[in-house]
Amino acid sequence: MFPREYRGVAFVVGLFVVVQVGALALVPEFAESGYQAVENPDNPVNSVVYVAAIVVMTGLMLAAFRYDFDGAIRLLIVGVSAWLSWYVFSALVPPLAAAVPAVAVAVGLLVHPEWYVIDTAGVLMGAGAAGLFGISFGLLPALILLAVLAVYDAVSVYGTEHMLSLAEGVMDLNIPVVLVIPLSLSYSLLDGETASEEASGVGEEPESDADLADSSDTEGESDDSSEPVEAADPADRDAFFIGLGDAVIPTVLIASAATFSPARDLAVPLLGVNLPAALAMVGTLAGLLVLMRWVIQGRPHAGLPLLNGGAIGGYLIGSVVAGVPLIEALGLAGIL
Repeated sequence: MFPREYRGVAFVVGLFVVVQVGALALVPEFAESGYQAVENPDNPVNSVVYVAAIVVMTGLMLAAFRYDFDGAIRLLIVGVSAWLSWYVFSALVPPLAAAVPAVAVAVGLLVHPEWYVIDTAGVLMGAGAAGLFGISFGLLPALILLAVLAVYDAVSVYGTEHMLSLAEGVMDLNIPVVLVIPLSLSYSLLDGETASEEASGVGEEPESDADLADSSDTEGESDDSSEPVEAADPADRDAFFIGLGDAVIPTVLIASAATFSPARDLAVPLLGVNLPAALAMVGTLAGLLVLMRWVIQGRPHAGLPLLNGGAIGGYLIGSVVAGVPLIEALGLAGIL
């Protein structure tokens, strides 16, 4: 691994941690404000509905790119960015005042979508979405969601490869569907040094409003694929691109564990976090490090099998260590 790439991996880890910690900080505020999106968060059907929404959104986006409705997709994602940013800011300031920075996020994405603007919007979206879904998915629905999306991600990358087409369309829009990881201070996304330099996919699918999937990158291929466009020298890469959903989806379990696990809360200032949630964070980051190692070596992989697998493994270990019976940790106590 080259020194620049070490810095890039550190930056990726930092962004993931900000999304995770941000979601945990928002969970109590969201719950108190009544932002729970479903009436019964313990209903496993919620996961099925969400996965179905992902499949439908994927089809709509592919159709939009095919029939040159790219601008509509861009406006949709920018609108979702402002909406989710409003939720985040409303936890800090009154709702009306929160509209000002939320609109500023949208304007920034439309007027100057440089990498740092995209990453800022992506972190806000990621923390907000993970917090909202975390309080809306109980333990069993969250575990089902992560398991199903990990399988779906693997099939879409190694099997159908339809994420390649989706990624190619999304990468040109400069929207916070992906987090941009520059490997040099001089890098500029607006100068055209993007996918042609080294993009490739290791995540699930680009996200939208409720559809937060992913895409990450390595050498010379697009978002979520397995066919390199061009075998670039690793030392020549200027940026990585990792899908926002790679950060969001495992964080849903982290936020859910912090909300619904009976484990005792840890004494962490400003955060309502317990041991299962904390070890789910550790497991996600462990999966991320393995994933980035493969990506840097030029071997694109689906991101969610590693990331979700790490989150689930860490969560279950944390539950057992915290003294939570396994059947309760799996959310099956009320069913069996």
